[in-house]
This record gives sequence, C-alpha cells and structure tokens, in this order.
Amino acid sequence: MTLFHAVLWVDHHNAKIQQFNKTDVKAQTVKDHTHYTRQHGSDVRAVHEFFGEVCDALAGVSEILVTGSRQSQADFRHYVEKHRAALVPHIAGWETVDHLSDGQLVALGRKFFDKVDRVPPPKSATGR
Repeated sequence: MTLFHAVLWVDHHNAKIQQFNKTDVKAQTVKDHTHYTRQHGSDVRAVHEFFGEVCDALAGVSEILVTGSRQSQADFRHYVEKHRAALVPHIAGWETVDHLSDGQLVALGRKFFDKVDRVPPPKSATGR
C-alpha cells in the first residue's frame, strides 16, 4: 500500500497524522514526552524533541497538509525550516483549524489534495 498524501494536525503536545491514498488510510498519533528543563525556564527543548518526532513520522510522505492552530503551525513551521529543511518541499499547504475527528481530518486532506492534484503545473517562462 503506497500512501502519497498526509494531513497533519499538530499542537505543542499532540499530533495526528493521517496518511492516505484513494482507498486506504493509515492513522498515527505522536505525543510529547513532557519534561520541564531548567534551561531557559521553559519546555523549549521538549517541544523541539516532539516536533522532531513528528518530522520523523512524516519521513517518506510525498505531500503533506499541515493543520492546527495558527500559533502551533507557526512554531512547527519555524522548527521545520530551521532544523528539518528537507521536509519543506513536501509541505503542500497550511490550514488553520480547530480539533477535528480522524474522519474530518482525512476528509479535509482529501478535499485539499483533490484540488492540488487537479492544478496543472505552471508553464515555463519561455512558454515551452
């Protein structure tokens, strides 16, 4: 079973990943391993470790739609761009949404990628 698309819902403590194709869905959940660190007086290190685990779970996925709150998306985007740049070209879009059920998440992903897959590639500057 080859799964080309994934929709990710992420906050700072949980992530739901739904990988899918036209007929199959594979669900995965990633949870943080919260531990307070004295450094910076915050949980920055734990969030980075969590985002790293989310990126690892997305390895090999061709196209990803990232969803979640505006703040969690911004923090995840910053982490990906700074620490996991190889994942950036695989992110097809960003959508701000509340908590969704697994079924709603897959439906959102299917709708998004149905539109993306129908868009023809841009013509080259020379028109060839």
